[in-house]
Amino acid sequence: MDIETRIRDNFARQGMLVTLGATLTRVAEGEIDITVPVRPEISQQQGYAHGALAFAIGDSAAGYAAVTLLDATSDVVTSEMGIHFLAPGLGQRLIARGSVIKPGKRMLVTRAEIFAEHDGVETLIAHMTGTMVRVPLRLPEETTGRA
Repeated sequence: MDIETRIRDNFARQGMLVTLGATLTRVAEGEIDITVPVRPEISQQQGYAHGALAFAIGDSAAGYAAVTLLDATSDVVTSEMGIHFLAPGLGQRLIARGSVIKPGKRMLVTRAEIFAEHDGVETLIAHMTGTMVRVPLRLPEETTGRA
């Protein structure tokens, strides 16, 4: 199975991203883009995209960027992730562009930039950096029902 198919299959199992209406819009070696529409039910009190939405898609884009560099038996979990909010999430959709800064055997340092798109114009609203840790791939049939 090629890496794009593997990433898309994995993405389809992400219950939270599916619930948010997120879409995997670009897959390349060490790079991933995730897009999500900004809807009232995932906005904050002033009508902007909620910061948690930006964090969720940024964390996922960075993690999937790391996965593109791994073998088919490996996945990642986030060890730590920091975010700097730079502007309000005002627009029709958010776009997270994740990439790998430094791949390692066990840990991969990643980043994500999150943009709000309003009428076709993108504005950088957040910058994230973090560390992903390689773990064995665990498929749904291997779960025990524990969270």
